[in-house]
Amino acid sequence: MSEVKPDIILKYFPDLSEKQLAQFSQLFDLYSFWNAQINVISRKDIEELYERHVLHSLGIAKVCSFKVGESVLDVGTGGGFPGIPLAILFPDTHFYLVDSIGKKIKVVKEVASALGLENLKADHLRAEQIKEKFNFIISRAVTRLGEFYPWIQGKFKKESINAIPNGILYLKGGDLAEEIKESKLKAELYPLSAYFEEEFFETKYVVYVPQ
Repeated sequence: MSEVKPDIILKYFPDLSEKQLAQFSQLFDLYSFWNAQINVISRKDIEELYERHVLHSLGIAKVCSFKVGESVLDVGTGGGFPGIPLAILFPDTHFYLVDSIGKKIKVVKEVASALGLENLKADHLRAEQIKEKFNFIISRAVTRLGEFYPWIQGKFKKESINAIPNGILYLKGGDLAEEIKESKLKAELYPLSAYFEEEFFETKYVVYVPQ
């Protein structure tokens, strides 16, 4: 394996514990191994894992710091983004990762098991099948907001304990004005370029929709 290190994560999250740093450091080898068998990340992207997948996922943490005991649903997690990086960063928050493609959830479970992530569970499910309620629902560019919202409507806990009320935290890129207008949702945009200086983040956002 080539030595790809998570230095870019430390650049923006300097207060990681030794355990967290060790977990982030394992991600490259784990995803290189599993991606060779089940393609969850573009092959040419694997060398850029820490910037384009891990740090991108952690953009949500710049907008919302999850609290002890909160529960977070990651819809359409694919290979585990944004859920796995966030589960490493917030070990006292519960994460539930779901995807409609079984082989992707297999990768999530294998990676989470190798990392010893006890605050994460993953299932081969569609969002509509889930009966539980959550503080936040996260996702990374699964579909347009207007199509996404009906899948998760009614899946929020009533009580908020965070600085921002319960809601959706959605990673999306590009010009989102039309998509937000079409969805008829009240959304706030947080440009990731405000937190990360790399060119990749210039057109990337966290879209926050309160429940």
